[in-house]
Amino acid sequence: MRIKIRILLSSLALLVALPGAALATTGLALVHGTGNQSDAYSDYWTSEMVESVRQGLPNGDNLLIVNCNFEEYMWDDAAAGCLATQLYDFITGRSIDDLVVITHSNGGNVMRWILSNPTWDSRYPTIIDNTRWVNALAASSAGTPLADAVMTGNVFEAAVGWLLGYQNDAVEMQQTGWMEHYNQNWLQGTAGRPSLPVGFWNVVGTDVESSVVDSDSYCGGYTQNVGLEVTQEWLDGCSDGFLNCTSQNAAGNLWFYDNARTRDGEPLSHNQSRRKCFNLDVILRNDI
Repeated sequence: MRIKIRILLSSLALLVALPGAALATTGLALVHGTGNQSDAYSDYWTSEMVESVRQGLPNGDNLLIVNCNFEEYMWDDAAAGCLATQLYDFITGRSIDDLVVITHSNGGNVMRWILSNPTWDSRYPTIIDNTRWVNALAASSAGTPLADAVMTGNVFEAAVGWLLGYQNDAVEMQQTGWMEHYNQNWLQGTAGRPSLPVGFWNVVGTDVESSVVDSDSYCGGYTQNVGLEVTQEWLDGCSDGFLNCTSQNAAGNLWFYDNARTRDGEPLSHNQSRRKCFNLDVILRNDI
């Protein structure tokens, strides 16, 4: 399906390249996950990741790094409202009509809220109409058992607080039962629900490696990967240390499992899937 869309887009590109036709203006937006970000460029994605991926843009200035409060429920003004403001202003201010959105983790839920509820906000249709597709890295589309554990307030909370925060609204929302309700009633793209209006393509992280003698375990931060290996004990055999693979691929369509495309088939932990690890940056760059 992805290949068919690529062929279609290539054909459209040829059409707009004909004399008298206007070329599309491509833009890229990076949407962070759970957390209240003020400098996601440095603190969430890192400059190495961003500067590598942006090389795929025809005009490198057409880049938006979103900074919002994703500790709130996805529909909240601080979350979806903030994301809508930044995307809308970016699209209209730079005349973007071919927007590629890369989300990570809970950022996929906030973006999917916008795509699923076009009448909620007058800016949503403009965003939807000018978005080519969404590349969802480790999307928490079906939530995570770790959020359930945090909300119970047991000792497990201390082990994952560094990872997704403590008992805030976004963590509460990502409990598995809560996400099941939202997927059945408010969000599109999951089984039995209407399709999303644009492609929502999942990159799924399948494992965590944290061997002290393996240099690959240090990409994205060795301590973080050790922590994710600990939390993986509460998840399925296929997980990135925060999300089960089934959650990461619950909405939209599979683009690829990490080990099918990464350098040497390396898995991407939840932390590594937002960092310059194992050629992920090159894959995303080439997809723009």
